[in-house]
Amino acid sequence: MQYAVPRRGVPGAAALRTWARAAGAKAITLRIVGAREGRRLNREYRRKGYATNVLSFSYGNMRGDIVLCHPVVAREARAQGKSVRAHYAHLVVHGVLHLRGHAHDDKASARRMEAREIRVLARFGFADPYTIK
Repeated sequence: MQYAVPRRGVPGAAALRTWARAAGAKAITLRIVGAREGRRLNREYRRKGYATNVLSFSYGNMRGDIVLCHPVVAREARAQGKSVRAHYAHLVVHGVLHLRGHAHDDKASARRMEAREIRVLARFGFADPYTIK
């Protein structure tokens, strides 16, 4: 776990690790960043000039880094009417599934990945993240 922002409002390391393991994570680093670092990483690796909610960097064999941008996660959670904790859980699971080779480039792969996310999150009592209130 790496925190590049104050931990206020961010779920604890134990919860983040639990969600990552439930999605099949092995050796990963979770880094929580602010908007500036999130924007820089998204620009550098995806050629997008804005901070995004989650970035996954795979090093093969289910190893890698997951970067979560706290201001984006918090803003999206409010906009979607869900708790920040639930949104973090979803994005950690989503990021781990990317490290495991899952993608959402087409409708069929997106449907499979979303179904996996929903199943993992349900084990912790979280609602379907794709159903927005």
